[in-house]
Amino acid sequence: MSKKIKIAVYSGEVPSTTFIERLINGLSEEGYSVLLFGYLKKRISYTNSKISVITYSDNRIQKLYHLIKYSLLLGLFKKEEKKRLDAIIKEKSKNKKLAKIKYYPVLWHKPDLFHLQWARSIEDWIWVQDFGIKFVVSLRGAHINYTPITHPEIALLYQKTFPKVDGFHAVSKAIGREAEKYGASSAKIQVVYSGLTKIEISEEKKESKTFTIISVGRTHWKKGYTYALEACKILKDSGFKFEYYVIGAKDSEELGYLVNSLHLEKEVFLCGKVSFLKVQDLMKNADVLLLPSLEEGIANVVLEAMQLGTLVVSTDCGGMEEVIENGKNGFIVPVRNPQKMAEGILRIAQLPPIEKKRMIEQAQMTIEEQHTNEKMISDMISMYQKVTAL
Repeated sequence: MSKKIKIAVYSGEVPSTTFIERLINGLSEEGYSVLLFGYLKKRISYTNSKISVITYSDNRIQKLYHLIKYSLLLGLFKKEEKKRLDAIIKEKSKNKKLAKIKYYPVLWHKPDLFHLQWARSIEDWIWVQDFGIKFVVSLRGAHINYTPITHPEIALLYQKTFPKVDGFHAVSKAIGREAEKYGASSAKIQVVYSGLTKIEISEEKKESKTFTIISVGRTHWKKGYTYALEACKILKDSGFKFEYYVIGAKDSEELGYLVNSLHLEKEVFLCGKVSFLKVQDLMKNADVLLLPSLEEGIANVVLEAMQLGTLVVSTDCGGMEEVIENGKNGFIVPVRNPQKMAEGILRIAQLPPIEKKRMIEQAQMTIEEQHTNEKMISDMISMYQKVTAL
């Protein structure tokens, strides 16, 4: 394709998640014009001129200016299209003013392709197809794996809209299969794995007398931390000496109570949120990253640990078996199984140095072959080109 398409990457907020920001920068570096619409959460300056930020804020005057500006532009130069969009807004939107603030700039700038990052917002944006804009939806974790199960109205929404979507980006094969249950065509689903930027790992791990386990992530039922703590109880009762740090769990009343009731105060530490660089440092110096989750797409924290040379024990939730080959580059255990979780941790603790080194190298090779930023951008561009060629 000789012509570089114009792509809108929409998550609702600017800036967005690490993955989406990597996507934005990667596309612009490949020469694609990238449009960012939505709410300005924090001022950000992109160095690449191919990235255009078209946002609104909480400031009432700025919002009003935003609305008037695009109302006038559309009224003067795209009058018929504005009428059609206004009719859609009148029929489907409860907050018509906010809908105009969000939708008018998209119609004015009219990208070739609109990539929606969160499937739950599909009904808000499927209208772009009526104006010749190709519509791509990302399939991610909670939005596909359990939200439509716990919210039947979301399942019905997906069943109504998924067959109409031009293309799907799935973060794993497993989540693509879940989307098919709601009418997504397998032919329109392309798996694009999250990519990591290359890093130099020069420093050796800091020596620690105590075997260190780490988990990272918000305290949510799907993270499975209660099972991790039960695994810790099994480890303690077996006489194994360890320390377990849960980053981001400091304010969890539930976990705090469970630590106390299992008498793990000397082994388990619920820590507050820390910077990305600090998390990287903590992971690099841990002996094991534990992912006890009940549901994931593919957990980025696992990819980061593998890249850093920290071995992983993960449950077989979501797409984790697409990354971890049990006994080769880490260990996979069943969900909700503290006994197997504890056994996986002990297996790593008991690995001979040569075997441990081999497993770390295999994990890093997996990242190099499957999860580089370059591969992610290349695969995403391939999907965009396929969709726009339809």
